[in-house]
Amino acid sequence: MTNNLKSNILEINNLTVSFDGFKALNNLNFSIEQGELRVIIGPNGAGKTTFLDIITGKVKPTEGNVFFKGKNLRKFSEHQIARLGIGRKFQTPRIYLNLTVRENLDLTVNPQKNVFKTLFNPVRNNEKRTVAGLLETIGLTAKAELKADLLSHGEKQRLEIGMLVAQSPDLLLVDEPVAGLTDEETENVGALLLELAQSHSIIVIEHDMEFVRQIAKKVTVLHQGSVLCEGSMDQIQNDPKVIEVYLGEEQQHD
Repeated sequence: MTNNLKSNILEINNLTVSFDGFKALNNLNFSIEQGELRVIIGPNGAGKTTFLDIITGKVKPTEGNVFFKGKNLRKFSEHQIARLGIGRKFQTPRIYLNLTVRENLDLTVNPQKNVFKTLFNPVRNNEKRTVAGLLETIGLTAKAELKADLLSHGEKQRLEIGMLVAQSPDLLLVDEPVAGLTDEETENVGALLLELAQSHSIIVIEHDMEFVRQIAKKVTVLHQGSVLCEGSMDQIQNDPKVIEVYLGEEQQHD
């Protein structure tokens, strides 16, 4: 473990994950500073999903370690890791479609975490303030009383990000938040993540390069389970190794 761990909210050291001999992650080293927004890109099969699975405890390392706020996550369950302050947003929004936008957020903010109680118990004033703030942050105040299934795909993505933030995680893991979105919705999600980055550490996995350019100061490229390179979007796009990897993938698809 390196000495600069205090400034790193997350540090992954010499990490390998093997599935029946196949190395989904191969001697991976990675770190992200407190308060940083980092985007992870890479061709299909680069290990991006396994990378998120390892941080959340869904998958355990074959070798190596993951440290979050100085704690080795190897001994913690998924549930315990979530309670330590890591929240994950999956590609498909996981929201309650038959509840309103406000009720979805109430349910997340409400410590009872029970649909029945959320609907029929009065919400405390401090929770009301939290929900009102979240609605404003995600830009859905005007649609607060609308059933979630009536939202556009982009609005559902923003609602789920709001539900994630309601759990007060220190580190947000966001998996392909703009897949299938219009240009305007993509821009809205980007603006939301940039705003959240002022008070959270965020890792975003994404394929849409225009979106990556919109939000990223620093990009990490994964290839065959390892970090290929890191840098600004301009540095990444002009890196011969990255060009070779992506051109190789395009040729395979032709």
